[in-house]
Amino acid sequence: MRALNFLTRTRGRQRLDWTDWLSYLYLGVGLFTLFAPIVWLLMSSLKTESALSQFPPTFLPYSQKTVQVAGHDKPLPLFTVRQTDGSLREMAQVRRIGIMATLVDPVQPQQEIRVNINDRKPVNELTFAWGNYTDLFAKFSFGRYLWNSVFITVVATLLTLLINSMAAFALSKYQFRGQKAVFLLIIATLMIPPTIILVPVFLVINSVGLLNSLWGVILPAIATPTGVFLLRQYMLTIPDELLEAARMDHASEWRIYWKIILPLSAPALAVLAIFSVMWRWNDFLLPLIVLSRSEYFTLQLALNSFQGELNTQWHYLLAMTVITLVPITLVFAFLQKYITTGIASAGVK
Repeated sequence: MRALNFLTRTRGRQRLDWTDWLSYLYLGVGLFTLFAPIVWLLMSSLKTESALSQFPPTFLPYSQKTVQVAGHDKPLPLFTVRQTDGSLREMAQVRRIGIMATLVDPVQPQQEIRVNINDRKPVNELTFAWGNYTDLFAKFSFGRYLWNSVFITVVATLLTLLINSMAAFALSKYQFRGQKAVFLLIIATLMIPPTIILVPVFLVINSVGLLNSLWGVILPAIATPTGVFLLRQYMLTIPDELLEAARMDHASEWRIYWKIILPLSAPALAVLAIFSVMWRWNDFLLPLIVLSRSEYFTLQLALNSFQGELNTQWHYLLAMTVITLVPITLVFAFLQKYITTGIASAGVK
């Protein structure tokens, strides 16, 4: 209700002001720019393989209508043919040679006629190819790829929250020599592109025997400078008096961290969790160099390997892409409010 009242507010009291028209136009163009490619991808994933190859392409999943004709093993495509008297007639195409097509009447298949391909028009019908999604689990190891991505994302996110929050707690609430130098060193790693450290990361993973292992993808990425910076800035806003009072009650440092720091840092932890889920789910480069056996592939690697050298089944590939986008879209849609609130809270001090 609040969202509806916000969207229907106008500057003019009784009619729309020119600024209202400009605002709605700006919002409409922005929504179209953001969501048009996603909606087109969704509609394309529901098309059959033949419908995807049609030109010009259609937005809705139309496919050519077929009919079973006596004397032919497979259904034949239907076309609307313009006859010499100008009337239209639905006929089934038997074969095509060059610019000439041979068609028959489905009711009287004995009589064949030859027409120019420009004089016929395909008969299309709205068909949703739900089999693009159901066949993924029957024909391919899609469930395995999905489980690998979910396992890496969930475990890496939990470890990221634990490791980064412990580092942020030490850098924000403890005073020790070299504290600022350590923090600056952590932040400085943000300036190093990930591609530069790929070779050292690969050598370390290989030396500890984690190649072709999901843990080889999880462990190298659980400590992030962005997470340490975000949590440290938020923990600086937590009063030190709370920690001193807990220490006077003989609470251990671990208990202070677990019972006081983590609950009070929930907004910043939620932001980091959202970021971590997006990072791990969409990660492609690190799994590419660590995983070479197909049973350990993530969804991103499966999408890449699904494209053949000579033939690519685009209807299955588009369906896999949609399924890959759904979890991260839902996470961002329902938890995006925590991003702004958490970042704003982290920048208070």
